Amino acid sequence: MIRTTLISMTAAAAFAAPAFADHHAGADIVDTAVEAGSFSTLVTAVQAAGLEETLRGEGPFTVFAPTDAAFAALPEGTLEGLLEDPEALAGVLTYHVIPGEVMSGDLSDGMTAETVNGESVEIGVDMGAVTVDGANVVQADVAASNGVIHVIDAVILP
Repeated sequence: MIRTTLISMTAAAAFAAPAFADHHAGADIVDTAVEAGSFSTLVTAVQAAGLEETLRGEGPFTVFAPTDAAFAALPEGTLEGLLEDPEALAGVLTYHVIPGEVMSGDLSDGMTAETVNGESVEIGVDMGAVTVDGANVVQADVAASNGVIHVIDAVILP
């Protein structure tokens, strides 16, 4: 069960980033990521893993979305290897997705959430800063028509 903790106004302001400044909330998760312009690697990976139709589906989904810079920070050869193995890639990508819509105010320190791939991620909240398996949430609560996106600064691996 998810315990509710409100994130301070200061923390909420820290999440503000220009990536979604012109975002239209009527778009699904995939189109929202495309519109932002800083998730081309994520979108390519979603397509390569055969998950695009799912993430365009009804949902709702909560997606911890790594930026292009997060993918670029992976050890050399990791992304290429994953792109060549759609099953392993799908396992990594579904580790970034929680079924249902989980807003930042629903996150609490030490909570765990089961991901679509069946494994759990651990949430950390410290003085308003939020982490997911050690990756920093740099922008939270980006609304999409079929869920919510929380932008993270690293790719989390199961």
